[in-house]
Amino acid sequence: MALGTILTAIVTPFDSSLQVDEESFVALHRHLCEHGSDGVVAAATTGEAATLTDEEHLRVVELAVNEKPPGTTVVAGTGSNDTAHAVWMTEKATELGVDAVLVVTPYYVRPNRRGIIRHYEEVARATDKPVILYNIPSRTATDMPNDLLAELAQIENVTGVKQANNDNLALVDGLDIYAGNDDIFARTLDMGGAGVISVAGHIFGDQMRRMVDEPDNRAEIDASLQEVYAAMGVTTNPIPVKAALNLLGHRAGGVRLPLVEADEQELASIRGALERHGLLEAAAR
Repeated sequence: MALGTILTAIVTPFDSSLQVDEESFVALHRHLCEHGSDGVVAAATTGEAATLTDEEHLRVVELAVNEKPPGTTVVAGTGSNDTAHAVWMTEKATELGVDAVLVVTPYYVRPNRRGIIRHYEEVARATDKPVILYNIPSRTATDMPNDLLAELAQIENVTGVKQANNDNLALVDGLDIYAGNDDIFARTLDMGGAGVISVAGHIFGDQMRRMVDEPDNRAEIDASLQEVYAAMGVTTNPIPVKAALNLLGHRAGGVRLPLVEADEQELASIRGALERHGLLEAAAR
């Protein structure tokens, strides 16, 4: 938990030409750390790592490290479906000074159990920083059950897991457990987990911080945010959160193909959730 309890998976803002908007990234990073986040996860799924070049990816990580507010942390997404590429990205991110790396299970190639173990052994050798595993079978087509996670915890430097399979949520010996979906943040805290790697932290960071600081009110706050979590999942991440940020006056920009911007129905769902929580009115002041 030295990395923090609320780590927001920061979006990568783009300008009108869909190039990385560095100024907006820095401004958003500071905003997040002033509103509930203990740190950020840069250039991961929500940061559209899949459509960033390696140069862009590492520049985003570098910006996050160089501009991080005192007392906050930066985790870099360095996963790949190619072990050699994941190793290289992990080495480069380590050189840039990150506090940890987040490494997703190799996607598309669907490695078996022995392949997953070998993959993480090689990545962990590439850094002296904590390695957070990332289990998200909805995107990778490969699930890491808890007995495999416990085995991976024996690898030096492997210290945590971002668990995005809600059915697998449980404590695992040797690992800090981070909720990979916002809707299980409260459950994760209640069972003694480390925290969350969040999308909704972009919008409701202060309320999520209250869930940490006010455990007696946690269930009530969590219930009030469930519709927001649903709105952030109305279509593929990070389309909804970028739309929400733009509505609130942050310069998040658009998304790169094959992602497309929210349509009218999706935007109405997002706008409605923000309006019901008074955020659009507050942003207009």
